[in-house]
Amino acid sequence: MSLGSRRVLFLITGLGRGGAESQVVLLAKGLKARGWQVEVVSMIPPDSEGPKGELASSDIPVHSLSMLRGKPSLRGVWRLARLVREFRPQVLHAHMIHANLLARVVRFLVPIPVVVCTAHSTVEIGRSFGTERSTHLVYRLTDFLCDLTTQVSREGYDRFLKGKAVRPDRLRFVPNAVDIQRFAPNPHAGLRLREELGIERDTFLWLAVGRLEESKDYPTLFKAFSRVLTEYPRAQLLVAGHGALEKELRQMVGSLGLQTSVRFLGLRKDVPDLMKAADAFVMSSAWEGMPMVLLEAHATGLPIVATDVGGNREVVQDGLTGYLVPSKDAGALASAMLKIMTLPKDERIAMGLRGREWVEERFSLKAVLDQWESIYTELMAKKVKP
Repeated sequence: MSLGSRRVLFLITGLGRGGAESQVVLLAKGLKARGWQVEVVSMIPPDSEGPKGELASSDIPVHSLSMLRGKPSLRGVWRLARLVREFRPQVLHAHMIHANLLARVVRFLVPIPVVVCTAHSTVEIGRSFGTERSTHLVYRLTDFLCDLTTQVSREGYDRFLKGKAVRPDRLRFVPNAVDIQRFAPNPHAGLRLREELGIERDTFLWLAVGRLEESKDYPTLFKAFSRVLTEYPRAQLLVAGHGALEKELRQMVGSLGLQTSVRFLGLRKDVPDLMKAADAFVMSSAWEGMPMVLLEAHATGLPIVATDVGGNREVVQDGLTGYLVPSKDAGALASAMLKIMTLPKDERIAMGLRGREWVEERFSLKAVLDQWESIYTELMAKKVKP
């Protein structure tokens, strides 16, 4: 193998609209722009409204193993082996637990110089394994098939070490990246979107973005927002995302009498503009990894209120760029939201801009791509025959 050959194959469980998926798109497009040959493989069929089209528009081939969610498939393993033989990547870089394990297993069928596995959750629990301890055991038993495992949050890194999921010399922390230019503040774009949505300029607008699933704990957010409305009755909350709990959450909003104050926007492709239209961002998650959406919100110059879970404290500087509160505590969440709302406008804007500076310094796409290229080159060099 020659170091002049630069081909990377990304493998991910699915290509929907989530943080891990967004990260793969960013890395794939960024590496292609730097001269790498890049292809992407999704274990399950990509979502019709997911990022497949964005990759295709950048001339990055996307393949599907046509596997069913949560069901092992020998045919899927063979399909991946065939794709590896055809593309001959120097690096197979997997994202999310099931893809991480598949990348290791396929090494029994086809030679791959370098296999890298990235975990995107602080608490890794595979659908088939039931507990974090069991998941760590599976990682540990297959660790010899992987050259390097990375975690996107420091807390996740520490949990992997404590659970002995990976040998210390095979584990690194590499954060998620954010496209600073795409999420740059733009008040004019924000005002245009407010007009489209019928939101007045002086309405304080909160934004929440994320799947309507248990992990995001929207019930706590809605309870907190009902308290916020007692002091700011004209405030609005936009919720962008879809998921299995949508019907249940809509019913809750109705039972709390929030129908005119909370708007479900569904799956949106204009999240950057939504962020530019908002005054502040809120996240009520019960658990997280390193949330892309928080990086994007800070990059847009928004102050953030978020629960102190996962890698959130690595993004939000409590008291400087926003506020962190305990999870499952509607009262604390409401109090923090009110703190931001009562700040003078110039102080609130300054808080958001400090967040952008923090993200630009540590999580810019350029900085993270530099890290990945260095890691790939380092691992590839070890496989070069003298």
